[in-house]
Amino acid sequence: MGAKRILMIVGDFGEDYEIMVPFQALLAVGHKVEAVCPDKKAGEWVATAIHDFEGHQTYSEKPGHRFTLNATFADIAPADYDALVIPGGRAPEYLGLNAAVLATVRHFFEAGKPVAAICHGPQLLAAAGVLQGRKCSAYPACQAEVRIAGAAYADIAIDGAVTDGNLVTAPAWPAHPAWIAQFLALLGTTITL
Repeated sequence: MGAKRILMIVGDFGEDYEIMVPFQALLAVGHKVEAVCPDKKAGEWVATAIHDFEGHQTYSEKPGHRFTLNATFADIAPADYDALVIPGGRAPEYLGLNAAVLATVRHFFEAGKPVAAICHGPQLLAAAGVLQGRKCSAYPACQAEVRIAGAAYADIAIDGAVTDGNLVTAPAWPAHPAWIAQFLALLGTTITL
């Protein structure tokens, strides 16, 4: 299969690794990835946060990199994209309040296109009302939202991922190898060594 055009919806204080790593990995294998944020334009940036697991009852948060957007949310048409990526971090909390973002997310589910969400990303899926009857992983603190949205919460290892139809989800950035590999399979991407 040829290169895919992939939409990535990001926002301020999204998780640094969960934005940077899939963005760069998908580009590296030849896909076109367009990262957007509501009310921001191509060339502007979002602040990211680094979430780490250091033995506390929850993750710690540190400033991450500035991530430069390469497309403008107001100019996109969801039908022009083959797949969607939703990183985690704190951004999904407020992105789920934006009606245009929710409509964009719903498009990918209604069209059966591949969707990858990680960590807190499923909060946005819950807000969009697309999880009913699905199997979905997320950061463990989001499991109540996943269940309330009608999904079966996949309680998997922190470095695991789960695919349910067109949806691949994972609990956090340690799952990048499994999550990205499963998403590439949904995209029909093959890598030969």
